Amino acid sequence: MNVKLGMRIPPKIGAEGIEKTAQWAASVGLEVLDLPRLTPEWKTACESAGLGIGSVDAKHTAQLLSREEARRADAVEATKREMSEIAAQGGRVLFMCLVPEDRTLPRSEGFAIWKETFPEIVRHAEQQGIYIAIEGWPGPAPHYPTLGCTPEMWRAMFEAIPSKHFGLNYDPSHLVRLGIDYIRALTEFGERVNHVHGKDTEILHDELYECGVLEATFGAKYGFSEGSWRYTIPGHGDVEWGKVAVRLDRLGYSGAVSIELEDHRFWGSLEAEREGIVKAASHLATYFK
Repeated sequence: MNVKLGMRIPPKIGAEGIEKTAQWAASVGLEVLDLPRLTPEWKTACESAGLGIGSVDAKHTAQLLSREEARRADAVEATKREMSEIAAQGGRVLFMCLVPEDRTLPRSEGFAIWKETFPEIVRHAEQQGIYIAIEGWPGPAPHYPTLGCTPEMWRAMFEAIPSKHFGLNYDPSHLVRLGIDYIRALTEFGERVNHVHGKDTEILHDELYECGVLEATFGAKYGFSEGSWRYTIPGHGDVEWGKVAVRLDRLGYSGAVSIELEDHRFWGSLEAEREGIVKAASHLATYFK
């Protein structure tokens, strides 16, 4: 498979600065970094370490889904400028999580705003050679307002915008916690996968008995959890990465699989984050190398 392993930059590792971060990532065998922004300095740091650029985070996503038309219009122009700047520096994947400004906004209303706002953005992405990858995190409880985290909405989105320049950041961890078949989702929507996150979810069956799929009333027992599940590094959860790898291979996917470190066992210190990244990369390399 022509897939490159990489990572999003966790906070303690990132606090070392981009040069040290890039050098460390290369030293443990990673090939790609996902970046919160793409500047000449960050690009140079990646190139000096021999790393490619995975995704670059979009800055104006919430405003693109504002209830106020003027704020949306400003955000569209800002996003178009951002895409042009990223493309000029060799970036190709724009990472977005479609969480609206008003987190009580019903998803059906958010979708109507998206449908009005995004065609212009995607046309500009096509012109610049940028591929948008939307993240399937459902958003914060209790409203879960994020667009694009379920098959019913992906189907509606991809019917509205058929261009592959608008597609998915495939992250099976979110699908597992939502009870969605992550392999079936990849089979149906795999052609629209523009980026992949290496993250996993463990279903906590005792906690599932206690609170069902609702958020735990008295607080989750673990970090990166809402009660009946917890996010983990790949290999410590319920995702069968071998099956994911086979389907991505069949699809001809040749982008990055970037580790997104959200696991309470590998958090809180530089050493813990580094251990989590190394263990995650080792597990993923079993299937993607």
